[in-house]
Amino acid sequence: MENDGKKETEGTEKTAEDQPQAKVTEPETEQPRKEGKGRKEKTKKADEAESKAENESQGEQLKQELEAAKAEAAKQKDLLMRTAAEYDNFRKRTEREKDALYTNATSDAVQEFLPVADNLERALSQKECSVEDLRKGIEMVLKQMNKALEKLGVKPMGEKGEPFDSQFHNAVSHVEDEKVGENVIMEVYQKGYMIGDKVVRHAMVQVAN
Repeated sequence: MENDGKKETEGTEKTAEDQPQAKVTEPETEQPRKEGKGRKEKTKKADEAESKAENESQGEQLKQELEAAKAEAAKQKDLLMRTAAEYDNFRKRTEREKDALYTNATSDAVQEFLPVADNLERALSQKECSVEDLRKGIEMVLKQMNKALEKLGVKPMGEKGEPFDSQFHNAVSHVEDEKVGENVIMEVYQKGYMIGDKVVRHAMVQVAN
């Protein structure tokens, strides 16, 4: 009986060992890896395409800005050249006007003194003339010349007894005199002349004290 039980047990064990084992299948992970890699490559290509498009857009924008800058530079250059030409024309015109003004002013002054020169020539053409007549003639010419100077706005300055002023007078000598005050003109060796506020010639004087 024991042998029969043992045999039965062995038979049972043998049967279990002889049964085919179930095959364990591992999860299929290779396919998701390939899909993930593909998505990364697509994303990379998309990023590269986007970056390329952005670079091209920036390049086009820079090109447009460069063209605009060139156009503005050309405009400014043209404006500068026009301004330089206008200034040169203005300078030349101003010089011509200045020369014309000087010529006109000189002509006006000469016209005022021509009658004086004419009278001097007439006086010299006289073959016989007394000293008195000569003196009268010179006095007349002097009056005529003073009128011409006055007409031109020229006024004499520097009179005996006036206070000395270095802006208008030039002291060439100095004397001590208790009868007069300090810095008083004692003698006028040469009159001075002014036009408006401008000194044409300083008066040459002698100053006391």
